[in-house]
Amino acid sequence: MDFEEAKRLSKELAEQITYHNQKYYVEDAPEIDDYEYDMLYRRLQQLEAEFPELITPDSPTQKVGGAPVSKFEPVVHTVPMESLHDSFSEEELADFDRRVRSVVENPVYIVEPKFDGLSVSLEYRDGRFVRGSTRGDGTVGEDVTENLRTIRTIPKKLNHPLPFLEVRGEVYMSHESFRQLCEKQELNDEKPFKNPRNAAAGSLRQKNPAVTASRVLDIFVFNVQQVVGAELHEHDESLNFLKSLGFTVPPFYKACTTVEQVIEEVRRIGDLRGSLGYSIDGAVIKVNSFAQRALLGSTAKFPKWAEAYKYPPEEKETRLLDIEINVGRTGVLTPTGVFEPVTLAGTTVSRATLHNEDYIREKDIRIGDQVILRKAGEIIPEVVSVVSHGDPSKPYEMPKECPSCGAPVQRAPGEAATRCTNPECPAQLLRHIIHFASRDAMDIDGLGPAMVEQLVRENLLTSPADLYELKQSQLMELERVGEKSSQNLINAIERSKENDLYRLIFALGIPHVGLKAAKLLASYYRSIDAIFHATKEEIAHIEGFGDTIAQSISDFFLLPNTAHLIGRLRDAGVNMQSKTVTTDTRFAGKTFVLTGTLPTLTRAQATEAIEKCGGKVSSSVSKKTDYVLAGEDAGSKLTKAQQLGVPVISEEEFQQMLE
Repeated sequence: MDFEEAKRLSKELAEQITYHNQKYYVEDAPEIDDYEYDMLYRRLQQLEAEFPELITPDSPTQKVGGAPVSKFEPVVHTVPMESLHDSFSEEELADFDRRVRSVVENPVYIVEPKFDGLSVSLEYRDGRFVRGSTRGDGTVGEDVTENLRTIRTIPKKLNHPLPFLEVRGEVYMSHESFRQLCEKQELNDEKPFKNPRNAAAGSLRQKNPAVTASRVLDIFVFNVQQVVGAELHEHDESLNFLKSLGFTVPPFYKACTTVEQVIEEVRRIGDLRGSLGYSIDGAVIKVNSFAQRALLGSTAKFPKWAEAYKYPPEEKETRLLDIEINVGRTGVLTPTGVFEPVTLAGTTVSRATLHNEDYIREKDIRIGDQVILRKAGEIIPEVVSVVSHGDPSKPYEMPKECPSCGAPVQRAPGEAATRCTNPECPAQLLRHIIHFASRDAMDIDGLGPAMVEQLVRENLLTSPADLYELKQSQLMELERVGEKSSQNLINAIERSKENDLYRLIFALGIPHVGLKAAKLLASYYRSIDAIFHATKEEIAHIEGFGDTIAQSISDFFLLPNTAHLIGRLRDAGVNMQSKTVTTDTRFAGKTFVLTGTLPTLTRAQATEAIEKCGGKVSSSVSKKTDYVLAGEDAGSKLTKAQQLGVPVISEEEFQQMLE
């Protein structure tokens, strides 16, 4: 390869790697797996080694990870949080050993698992946890102290106080916590995280620490970055020291005196991957002696005394026996492949998700095919490619009817998902009722997910309309439900009958119709009957609506199942008319944006007050915004308003405008 070709290719690789760094480190939304990324990175390293003049200060090979995101305060790391040089073969581990032995004599190596999470620094003063930060680019990270405080395995007070201590660890999410989170996201019709690593990173970067706390994160601490008040000479000594202070250290690690022992331990850890309750993506080999580490030093990016061995994804060939369709709690039809069983990452795999119709078409997956399987992130089995088609074979087509209830299915424009159209489909019943009872919908206090699950399990609910036929005696037969709580729930269900129409529209769970669209629809048509008779073209004329929302509403109200559900709700006494009354027009034509926490008003209350006075509430600030109503901890919306010169008012000023 000549220099010009190498220059073109290195530029292309650098752009790809920078893009994927942004998706991985900052957005927590990777588009390729770790192995594909590592191969891109390795190719760029090889080019720069062959043509050193291609190396630039902004090359991805000269930087650590991704830049810190702006929503947290920056933290400058006194001791850089370096990344590790990667090896992908046992020969490369032998090369690492030779480099070490060329500088120091008789090194002892500590081999430990390489956890797949988010690297953080924890700082303690006088034995108390005072600050925690992400690695960021290795030099500057993000202050996530309050979120880290929610992790129970981080000691808030050390067992033995020290004047100062900084440690480094990996925040991770266990496989079980990841499974539970994905179930919750599915119930809430949210896009699930791709793997535990991204779930951990996304959870730690939440603006609200309560959200982080709900995600059940953990941490392994494996390095002392700085310490005042203690002398440490070796890595295994420091791990024992950290454990005595109350930290959770790697559950297993081994001292090795030869590279053969290192390779044997790396293989053993690799064999354990499928049996661990958390994700690892490799093994880390560290020189044990701190004095020898000082002699070895570091490059601009990597310590020369440590090496990471990255396990390649294990792949196996097998045959696709069948494709089954599962209907999720959100009504999405998910194709699942049934395969001849193979062993991957220590477990037997016979089923794997095929995601959606586009995924099957892109890979041209057909029943009877020979395919390559692997585990993405060592957890979720996936089809890598098709080796050969069976004989005979034909392209797979998604069913036209829901396998759970027989209702027609549809795929909305711009969506990959195929959904059941039946609002009373048994497969999505749980999610529908949880949404129906939620705060912004029918607001039935006491009817949370756990209670709904009990009612569905006992066959007391087969439709949201069944809520209005529940008897207190039936509720009292449920586990941990007494006379008072059952009566409170019956009262809450009864009160919900008087809700405004927009709440009912939102509660129905119409695809693409959120709370704002539900309010616009209720305000425009004033009754459920008027919506039933509206055409798609008429709905599309509502300000803020487009063809997609209009088509979705029209399709939903044309379904026989919708008419049946609305009929039952009407018979139960649920209000079908809009109650929203514009008391005056003082805010007519005015657009408000709410940000931060107001002293006395909730966002819902402030929104209602604005809308009753003829105004509207937007979610984003622009030159067309008339007022930004700001409370405590107002964020980027306040900053943007100040930059654009949009008037910013407090709750007190807002109340004066209302008076």
